[in-house]
Amino acid sequence: MEKANKKAIVVGAGLSGAVIARELAEQGYDVQVFERRDHIGGNMFDYVDEHGILVHKYGPHTFHTTKKELFDYICKYGEWDEYHLTCGAVINGKCTPTPFNFQTIDDFFAPNEAKAIKEVLLHEFPSRETVTVVEALNCPNPLVRKYAEFLFENDYRPYSAKQWGLDPSQIDPSILKRVPLRLSYKIGYFDDPYQAMPRISYVEFFENLLDHPNISVELNHDALKDLSIEDGQILYLGQKVDYPIVYTGPIDELFNHAYGPLPYRSLRFEFNHEPIDSKQDMPVVAYPQEPGFVRIIEFKKLPVQNVPGTTYEKEYSLPTSSGGNDEPYYPLLTEKSQENYAKYKEMAEKVPYLYVCGRLGDFKYYNMDQALEAALAIANKILR
Repeated sequence: MEKANKKAIVVGAGLSGAVIARELAEQGYDVQVFERRDHIGGNMFDYVDEHGILVHKYGPHTFHTTKKELFDYICKYGEWDEYHLTCGAVINGKCTPTPFNFQTIDDFFAPNEAKAIKEVLLHEFPSRETVTVVEALNCPNPLVRKYAEFLFENDYRPYSAKQWGLDPSQIDPSILKRVPLRLSYKIGYFDDPYQAMPRISYVEFFENLLDHPNISVELNHDALKDLSIEDGQILYLGQKVDYPIVYTGPIDELFNHAYGPLPYRSLRFEFNHEPIDSKQDMPVVAYPQEPGFVRIIEFKKLPVQNVPGTTYEKEYSLPTSSGGNDEPYYPLLTEKSQENYAKYKEMAEKVPYLYVCGRLGDFKYYNMDQALEAALAIANKILR
């Protein structure tokens, strides 16, 4: 461990900020972390509720990756147990697995037609394990299109309308491709070789990550009140800086919405507890046809907890209001929003010592491993 002789400020104690802080601290930087909320861990924050059940305050989080080096990295800062997430969607009153698989076809089509759909899917997409709903909708075979259109009208379209507040035609196609169609009866939300959850909690992982003599963390501190950008220079408390400033918040806020606010979706969580053993078959179940909430997360299954009763949350999607208190969770990726983000990014890249990253800073829908990889790249860039 090197003695601190250099300085850095990191705005945000979520995954991106905490990883960069640790990497810089290990190389001799004195790192001040500012966090607007009253806790570390960002949206991965978890806690034990009054019923003795570990819950995730901001929706479900599981770690999964194809890259051993990323899994090895998180294992340096805590013990992790293998965990394979299973999800479902309730369509026409029936819960079917997601990603949709051959069981979904059996669930909603008569036996003869279901058999034919499965056969033509394997014929049209040979040697494939999955296809996107976009590919299936554009398939020349009418049976494949019928299946895809059934899913699109009963799940993708209504779910997208609630989750994003837009018709799917207005959304970047990458969003619709996130949940593929399986060409088998295989279940499980992810196929990555490394899938895990913390043995104790995400907060314990973050405590270990930030536990370094060169790192100071200040909670309940809105660093944007201390930072400003004037004449292409970043100022802290009115003074020009000659050390790294890492910013993981919304990039449009950093530049005072110079090109207008970027659109994000926010979430509202309604927590409930019932004296029953199980609320639903799977930990995460989407309800695309329900008029209000988007999905239900049952936390005693995420990870599996042998406790009486069950705690679950209903998740509602809503827009963020400009200047309001709504928490921005998901960048709303449209052609227009990405054009505006590119302008903000160009501004940021011209400011010396400023490094913008994270889901909100990069205006990207990151999984945890993607956020981790991007954070390590930023840390390496600073250290070079």
